Amino acid sequence: MDLALPPQVTDRAFARLAEINEDSGEAKALRVAVEGGGCSGFQYEIKLDDPAEDDLVLEKDGQKVLVDQVSLPFLSNAVIDFSEQLIGARFVIENPNATASCGCGTSFSI
Repeated sequence: MDLALPPQVTDRAFARLAEINEDSGEAKALRVAVEGGGCSGFQYEIKLDDPAEDDLVLEKDGQKVLVDQVSLPFLSNAVIDFSEQLIGARFVIENPNATASCGCGTSFSI
């Protein structure tokens, strides 16, 4: 069995978060959570938020990405990235735990 490791955040994702915070004039963290629902059973929720007491905080250059304790097992060994493609620019999650995902990229099953 693979050892559960915390998710990794790419430099590109941290850089985009820094741009968002600079544009808004605030210093918010990026929260990545897993919720029930979506077309495949689970869905990602990605939003700007403030740290909570029991969050895992992934930090680089003053930018923070938060994962709550409930979501953490679902995001073990995942990679949080920022993608700019023709269909749009967005934060994306490459999750090795997902056995299937939907076309929108925000929903998955395990």
